[in-house]
Amino acid sequence: MNTSFRDRLSRFLTVVGLCAAVAAHAGERRAIPADVPDAYLQECASCHTAYAPGALPAASWRRIMSRLDNHYGTDAALDAATADRIGTWLQRHAGTWKRAGEEPPQDRITRSRWFERKHRKVDAPVWRHDSVKSAANCGACHPGADRGRFDDDDLRFPAGLDTRHRRAWND
Repeated sequence: MNTSFRDRLSRFLTVVGLCAAVAAHAGERRAIPADVPDAYLQECASCHTAYAPGALPAASWRRIMSRLDNHYGTDAALDAATADRIGTWLQRHAGTWKRAGEEPPQDRITRSRWFERKHRKVDAPVWRHDSVKSAANCGACHPGADRGRFDDDDLRFPAGLDTRHRRAWND
């Protein structure tokens, strides 16, 4: 591996480290805690990435769980027992560390300051690319996202992006 490729790869991994900060923030805590309810994986992760509860503060999770009938434009309503089980788990593992303590606009992880800072060099067309679709598609670059793994060593560059966008990530 030549030095310039190694340097570019290193910068790419730094820029695209979506939730690596979440996994590393509290030492022994995992991005997705081991006691994840089956209902969270069956209900929430069936439509989107199983987001780490530590990525948002408790207040954000409370609001999200209280509006499941209009969950970012989709009816994701659950029966009361299931919603309570998931909500309790999210509250127990919500972010309390410095970066996740803020309540981002619209309670969106992708609008948080730490997320935007980690992805500041990612051009807007990258988020809209067919292989990515949006900033919320963690799995486009993090193949372990569905298991709560966002290790920089496991990152992959999304297929189909042109050289111009690859260069922008390497700057």
